[in-house]
Amino acid sequence: MIKQHLVGDNLAFDDMMMMIFKLALLIVGFVVLIYGADFFVDGSSKLAKRFNIPSFVIGLTICAFGTSAPELAVSVTASVTGANELAIANVVGSNFFNLMFVLGVCSILNPIPVTKNLLRRDYPVSIAAITLLSVFLMSGSDVSRLEALVLFCCLVGYMIWTILDTKKHPELADTQEEDSQKFAAWKCTLYIVGGCAAIVLGGDLVVESAKYLGGTIGMSEKLIGFTICAIGTSLPELVTSYTASKKGQNDMAMGNVIGSNIFNIFGILGISGLISPISISEANLNSTLLDCGINVGVCILAYVFCITGKKVDRWEGVGLVSIYMAYMVYNIMKDLS
Repeated sequence: MIKQHLVGDNLAFDDMMMMIFKLALLIVGFVVLIYGADFFVDGSSKLAKRFNIPSFVIGLTICAFGTSAPELAVSVTASVTGANELAIANVVGSNFFNLMFVLGVCSILNPIPVTKNLLRRDYPVSIAAITLLSVFLMSGSDVSRLEALVLFCCLVGYMIWTILDTKKHPELADTQEEDSQKFAAWKCTLYIVGGCAAIVLGGDLVVESAKYLGGTIGMSEKLIGFTICAIGTSLPELVTSYTASKKGQNDMAMGNVIGSNIFNIFGILGISGLISPISISEANLNSTLLDCGINVGVCILAYVFCITGKKVDRWEGVGLVSIYMAYMVYNIMKDLS
């Protein structure tokens, strides 16, 4: 009897130590992801400048990819390992976090004015992206390779449109002074290769640790992706937009959120789906469609805020954060009940 009790205590202790270990790995994974993305952006942008590539093109491509690299790493890793619901929940959850929490917090800190260009081009594209994803899911409960190709082509088309539009209106391009710090080609390459390696390693650590921790406390793959992975991988957007808003660079704060949401759906789900088709179980399809539907609704609501007052003010920011918190509580209670 005493022996059985000791065995039971040892098992409980081992489980607790494993959870602590996995939690540590999860934190390390997020840190590695964020720093890896930062190194990748630094190396790539410096290398691009050496070839005289315009700053706005660098921002549209390299920086957009860099801030969304954590989501890409997690979703691709999840898709390849068969955790499809985690892959798509990570993207949808990240868009929720960006639009409601990041934008809400930044507007509470400092009301964010919106440019005509963002209202005319970028914001409608972000609404179209989540709507298109909803249509794909309703038609077949998955993102097939063909649908993933459509999403990726939409990203390419959006980037081409933005570049051509900026050339027509050069006053909209980035006019900030070039960074005086020059990197040697070998250093740029080292940053790029090292950053990519860190992104891959961090993504693997996050997915495996999050799946273990979530599974231990009874969380579904969908909830793990929607909460732990989505919030963790969106930290670069939160830090970038918060810092920009605090410095009064409101265009960057808003543009980072909208641009990231567009890249998350068109780029991340496009690339992930091309590598491995993303399917959702019938049990979680309705809840995922509800997530997408509410995302579309909040996108339209925030767009109305932007149109009516040409900005997102503090009370509207409070509303966005409140909606996010309430819906997160609803999802957690529903999943764990």
